[in-house]
Amino acid sequence: MTCNTKVRRVRAWIGVALTIGFVPLAMAADNAATWSGKVAPLATPWTAEVSPGNALPEYPRPQLARPSLEHPQWMSLNGLWQYAVDDGQGAPPFGRTLKERVLVPYPVESVLSGVQKHSDFMFYRRLVDVPAAFTAHGQHVRLNFGAVAQDATVYVNGKQVARHMGGYTSFGADITQVLRPKGPQEIVVAVHAPVDGADVMVGKQRLKPEGIFYTAASGIWQSVWLEPVPATSLAQLTFTPARSLDAFTVTSKLQGGDEDTTLHVIAYADGESVGEASGPAGKPLRLAIGHPRLWSPRDPFLYTFKATLAHGDQHDEVTSYAGLRTIAIAKVGGRNRIVLNGKPTFLLATLDQGYWPDGIYTAPTDAALKFDIQKTRDLGFNTIRKHIKVEPARWYYWADRIGLMVWQDMPALPNGRNEKLRDADKARFRKDVTAIVKQLEGETSIIGWIPFNEGWGQWSIPAAAELAAQIKQLDPSRLVDARSGANCCDTKGDPHAGDVYDIHDYQGPGLPSPDATRASMDGEHGGLTLGIPGHVWPNTPINPYGAVKDRDALNAGYVANTAVLRDKGPTVGVSGSVYTQITDVEGEHNGLYTYDRKIEKVDEAKVRAINEATIRAGDQR
Repeated sequence: MTCNTKVRRVRAWIGVALTIGFVPLAMAADNAATWSGKVAPLATPWTAEVSPGNALPEYPRPQLARPSLEHPQWMSLNGLWQYAVDDGQGAPPFGRTLKERVLVPYPVESVLSGVQKHSDFMFYRRLVDVPAAFTAHGQHVRLNFGAVAQDATVYVNGKQVARHMGGYTSFGADITQVLRPKGPQEIVVAVHAPVDGADVMVGKQRLKPEGIFYTAASGIWQSVWLEPVPATSLAQLTFTPARSLDAFTVTSKLQGGDEDTTLHVIAYADGESVGEASGPAGKPLRLAIGHPRLWSPRDPFLYTFKATLAHGDQHDEVTSYAGLRTIAIAKVGGRNRIVLNGKPTFLLATLDQGYWPDGIYTAPTDAALKFDIQKTRDLGFNTIRKHIKVEPARWYYWADRIGLMVWQDMPALPNGRNEKLRDADKARFRKDVTAIVKQLEGETSIIGWIPFNEGWGQWSIPAAAELAAQIKQLDPSRLVDARSGANCCDTKGDPHAGDVYDIHDYQGPGLPSPDATRASMDGEHGGLTLGIPGHVWPNTPINPYGAVKDRDALNAGYVANTAVLRDKGPTVGVSGSVYTQITDVEGEHNGLYTYDRKIEKVDEAKVRAINEATIRAGDQR
């Protein structure tokens, strides 16, 4: 089935729903009261664990922890903040107590936030006592935000310290100079969140969700924290594997000045030193590795690193990690194939949209964040397609550790093909793509980038080729799939660019052939649908698209669907596939798990067996 058929069926599904009704609120029986007293419309196993005292307490940035991930020096600002809705015209509420409360870092539309309502404009306010140790010995204090959707202006003690646009990238500010000598420090964040009311990256968020588009996630939706740093410190540390697979290229980005600074890095394997390098900070270093051990889904081995930045008598010590692996396109049996560490590898993926019924964009706990990745691995997949969303750093940390390769989508603009898109909006999209690539370039699990899905937000057919070239220039170490779903939907058009030719075929799977310059994959297929009463998002249409009658039929359908890849894929030379999807999401009931993560709809052993057989068959050709 082509993607045009998919669109027609989705439209038909909405029409059918008007006739046969919706899944009523009463069917979502397994509810739970949250910390605020509000009842979750659909609770996960972690909903009741969330409270103002333990809102995502883990250190949020595993690849740049000081002095170590086990013993970080930091102060979490997750928890209750004061909150107020605004009309976009109000002045920041300096020195004024706001009546409402919001639990950070859950988006305001989520039940876990305690607000459970969208606003285009909002204010957050919090008073913070900064530990005296944070400013001792000439240290500076940085205020960090994982992500805020969409446009955030940050004030400390009435002074603006940061302005950031883009709902998927982190930012921060050195707030040392605006701190008061003693007493509480006032932090105010003004947010504008137009969602699909503006031509900005929003992914599948909608103010009026229906069908394959979902509830918005506005405001602060990733962790907020303070940390002490030297006056000159590391802002980013990236380890890029050498093609020879015996070294890393270490690149660093500094904050606070880069003159007369030296970077010294030591690599460790299981606690033993296996290499070190020193040189001027801000310049690439080659870090050779003795007796290299490669990263793969079968053996997701990660090296750990201790980096010391020396600037005069000041030192910034951080720890990081990375895996040693390469990804490329190579001729195998006369066809272009994806090769991991030089070996042909079939990338068997699920579609993972990263939505939660209690936290929307934000997983309720770190254990929940890990759950989907671990279950994907348990089911025998070796890859995830992270669909039209960018996750917090800890999500990639778990993918790196558990051993899943990741296709990373760019969050789409809210419209379909829009040839009238303003040049300024195109430029902002390009800028946001660059920021996402640079932010995630150190994640071992990410093996490829997907700038466009089915033409969503794509202003022209050549735009896909343009963005593919932009990404490849930024990151030549990974693959680029210029457009996932080149055969669909209302904007058909193969850009003849990038490293992968990608089609969508529901129920499929599709078996596209590699061409003269690209490998091939089925970027979406499957979508077998089975709603489980009591475990579906309330008031959503009953979705007949791809429907099966019961769990036995779902198991049989999944095995039969994947067997096509096992039996026919190697002959064609296809390099990968993406099954829709790992969990239900709101009105879509085609997950291998229910949306609340409480019911595994399939027989794990049967799914793992066919998946592992498919990967073996694909690896051998």
